[in-house]
Amino acid sequence: MTHIPGLVLGIYEKALPRFDDWTQRLSAAAELGFDYVEMSIDPSEAYLSRLAWSQAKRAEMRHRIEDNNLSIRSICLSANRDYPLGSSSLARRERGLEIMQAAIALAYDLGVRIIQVAGYDTYDEPSDEKSRQRYIQGLEQAVVWASERMILLGLENQEKGYVRSPSVAVDIIHQVGSPYLNLYMDLGNLVVNKCNVLEEIEATRGHLIGIHVKDARPNEPRRVPLGEGQVPFDEAFHKLAGMRFHGLVTIEMWNQDRPDAALVCSQAREFVMRHLAQAWKNENLPV
Repeated sequence: MTHIPGLVLGIYEKALPRFDDWTQRLSAAAELGFDYVEMSIDPSEAYLSRLAWSQAKRAEMRHRIEDNNLSIRSICLSANRDYPLGSSSLARRERGLEIMQAAIALAYDLGVRIIQVAGYDTYDEPSDEKSRQRYIQGLEQAVVWASERMILLGLENQEKGYVRSPSVAVDIIHQVGSPYLNLYMDLGNLVVNKCNVLEEIEATRGHLIGIHVKDARPNEPRRVPLGEGQVPFDEAFHKLAGMRFHGLVTIEMWNQDRPDAALVCSQAREFVMRHLAQAWKNENLPV
């Protein structure tokens, strides 16, 4: 487990070996030294079906979490990629809001604290001022539901589309003006979009509740092994330490079909912890 005060280190569900049972998934994450698992709700029916879990199933999940002494602290809600809140299609927007409301209810029932919200106003159609206005209106509705359940929404900077940088996300956060909407920054997407990494991290000050850690290259947002891309981890973590960042640190990878998935996760944890510890020591912070 992590030993840096104020940080909790988790692993994205799809980074782990493919399990059909959550007890196995949680146990594997604990054995690998992680503090939590980030659940995925992607656009596929297999993952969307989790939103329809019965109350009995949700209670069973809570017991599994408690029994394994490990939590699901966040949900990666990528399902809105296919049902974007800014879509020109009323049916798709309504479905997107249904997914958002159901995800907030599921998070509440499972004891999840944070939902990562995709920064796509649209995905497969042009983005314009109207789509962006519709997107912000959708977020305004989402924070009403989130506030009722006391769930934090973390807006993520994406590899494409409207929210391509934390500074754009922060502008939206200011427009919505709710303590239940903050920022869940993706470090890799800063490189994908050729952002100034340190300037964009600075823009998150006061709004950052979690980070996705992955490596990446320009126009290559996924499946770049840690240390083989262009994310400046030393500089980025040093900047975060200097800002006294506290929150979730989730390693985001896609390893489910790899026979060595557990080993890759273990090596990724060692890589991230080594860089985090050095950054915090450089700032004379406790580790």
